[in-house]
Amino acid sequence: MAVGFRILPRARKVAPEAVARFRDLPVANVSDVMARMTAGGPRLRPMHARGVLAGPAFTVKTRPGDNLMVHKALALAEPGDVIVVDAGGDLTNAIIGELMLAQMIRRGFGGIVINGAIRDSAAIRAQGFPVFAAGITHRGPYKDGPGEINVPIALDGMVIDPGDLVLGDEDGLLCVPFAEVEAVHAAATQKAAAEARQMANIEAGTHDASWVDATLRRLGCDGLA
Repeated sequence: MAVGFRILPRARKVAPEAVARFRDLPVANVSDVMARMTAGGPRLRPMHARGVLAGPAFTVKTRPGDNLMVHKALALAEPGDVIVVDAGGDLTNAIIGELMLAQMIRRGFGGIVINGAIRDSAAIRAQGFPVFAAGITHRGPYKDGPGEINVPIALDGMVIDPGDLVLGDEDGLLCVPFAEVEAVHAAATQKAAAEARQMANIEAGTHDASWVDATLRRLGCDGLA
């Protein structure tokens, strides 16, 4: 087996029903119930006009500036999949542009994440197919390899295994491990409901912020009234 230049099968992926249940949950709520310990990095931002990212990860690891294996991923990924590309964070050459975007839309994918650059940004920004990337350049990619498909990757310390749940909105990206999806969803749903109640109290003028002074006293702050 040629480590660094190989295509592996994906053993499992999060079910469409589970993906659908996360679509209305803010990524921030999901992050909170995961102890705020996981994130895809502040550089990876939405490049599209609108819409959340949610779907099972189809992972690609490629040499910076090279998209040969990304092209192969377009042929192998399934509808609803989110192609997640670790291109080393390099912004010298774009990994995708308008033509590859059209292919992904045609195939019904859930979106793409690129730890690298895109081009044809105006075309990407004008539509709702979820695209997250670290930057933009007009310089096109090479197509020489090497690269790997369906291997574990890491984005700014956030490990993504093939088939894990990948989420993204205006606040950024988050991966929910395959085995934790149900437990995280239950906790995030409770968190969202609690925040909705808190917002209602704020709007009604009944919000209780007594915890602030209680925390300051516990931590030994001087000068409290």
